[in-house]
This record gives sequence, C-alpha cells and structure tokens, in this order.
Amino acid sequence: MIAPLMFHPNSDAVYGFAHARLIESVQSRYQRIEIWDTPQLGALFTLDGRPMTSAGDEFIYHECMVHPAALAHPAPRAALVLGGGDGGAARQLLGHPGIERIVVAELDAEVVRLTREHLPSVHGGAFEDPRVELVIGDAADYVAAAAGADAAAGADADADADAGKFDLVIFDLTPPDSPAAGLYTPAFYTQLKHVLRPGAALSLHLGSPYFHAPRVAELLADLRTSFAQVRTLGTFVPLYGSLWMMAIASDTLDPAALDAATLAERLAARGIDSLRHYEPALHAGLFSAPRSVRDKLGPMPRQAS
Repeated sequence: MIAPLMFHPNSDAVYGFAHARLIESVQSRYQRIEIWDTPQLGALFTLDGRPMTSAGDEFIYHECMVHPAALAHPAPRAALVLGGGDGGAARQLLGHPGIERIVVAELDAEVVRLTREHLPSVHGGAFEDPRVELVIGDAADYVAAAAGADAAAGADADADADAGKFDLVIFDLTPPDSPAAGLYTPAFYTQLKHVLRPGAALSLHLGSPYFHAPRVAELLADLRTSFAQVRTLGTFVPLYGSLWMMAIASDTLDPAALDAATLAERLAARGIDSLRHYEPALHAGLFSAPRSVRDKLGPMPRQAS
C-alpha cells in the first residue's frame, strides 16, 4: 500500500514522506510496530507512529550514540544497551575489539523479529556474535536483578567486584512519554550506578531542541543531579526531521575534552576505519551547541558547555 507517512513531533509540527509503502504492521503486546519503505531512506520502522530507525540514515544516530562515549573510555569491556532491539547500537559497539560482553535488554521481541527481517543492514548480524546477549523483557527489571546480584556478590569478600558490571550503557529507547518513562529518572540512574564499573559512562538521546525543548531541559536537569559530568552533543538526523540532541553522562569521563589527535589514535588502535558519519574532525562540533539551540533550552546548557 502506497500512502503518506507523516510524523507529528509535537502538536504544532508535521513532516514525513509523501510516497511510502507499508510493508508490515503488527500490534504487539506493547505497541504498534510498522515497517515502511521510502524512496528517501529505504526501509524504516515506527513504534506507535514514531520514527525509530531507517536503513538510510541509522548510522548517523547509532555512531553518535556509541562512539563518542566508547572512545572516551580508555578500554571498555562490557556494555549494556537498554532497548536497541534493531541491533544497531550492538553492531557499533562490536567495532571496539576490547568489548567482551554486550547485553541488549529489549522489551519487545517483535521489534527484534521485524527489524532482523526487514532492516538487516542495521543489525549487520550483531545478534549472531557470541559476545552479544539478547534479553527480552523490561530493561528496568534487568537492571534491578543485576543490581541485586551485585549486592549479593558484594557480601562475598572473594567475589570480583566488577563481575557482571558495565563500562558503557546506551539508552536506545523510545522517548520518556512511552513505556520507557521510568528509565529516564534519577531513581533509575541511582540504581543503574550499582551495575557500573568505575569510569563508566552512559549515552542517551534527548530529542529535538526545536520540537522538545522542555523535555530536553528536564532530562538534562535530572542527569545533572545524578552525574558529575553531563555533556550534550547534537547532529542532524534526517529521519527525525531535526537537529537531534544526545548526552553522555559520567562521574569521571569528559568526552568533550578529547582532541582530534587522541581520538584518531584510539580509532586506529582499535582498528575502527569504516564509520560513515562520526570522525575525529567532527567530534568538537558535535559537542558545540549553536547559540540558537542554547537560547531555546535556556541557561542550563550554557553551564555544561
């Protein structure tokens, strides 16, 4: 079926594709999942009418969500992806050869099934890699169980204090006004810290400063109550129709402080040479918000720039 595919990022805005073809539509236990084909971006999928990932530009979003944080860490070994059922974040993480373990905690098995079938270039076979563990269920439940296991291990003086913990956490989730709402809270960040190794960082997307300014400001405020370092970055994502903001939060790492030479050395040392969007020369620009964006969000982002 050929039909317009329109997105409504807020009540006053609309954009989309005039000639899209609906390939499959499934009502899962949690949400409506649709796979579309578009002339501009190829196959894409939506959740409850929201754009999630497209084959044509997913590398922009996933590379920026993963590599600035992963390169800021001197030697990441384990990563947790909250959501991420399309496999794109896991695929990017696997590019770092020191990664020994990736857990993808995805709520909806239907997301995994449909994107594996219709968007193979996004996951690139990531779920077949033995380092990747796919956990179907609520990511909050997974973190709670992992935190509980850590507390139990802590009672054993001989236990490895870092066993089962993570160096990187990628929030590859739907926005806060969705079933993922509880994962964007200071209470969850506090619990998450129980499963983080020293020097860990988390990366999450915030939204558009033009469409979602209040939400972006609120997310940043909550992050700053929980982490010593919160850095914002942004890049234009065609599927989202806007400059899209992300954040990296850590108690120790500052990705914005890395210079191009250091980043180039780390990419070369890790053998990462096939990225399509992110590069050392772009890094500083990602972390430099235009004045118009800072004005849109108010004084808070100025304090973190």
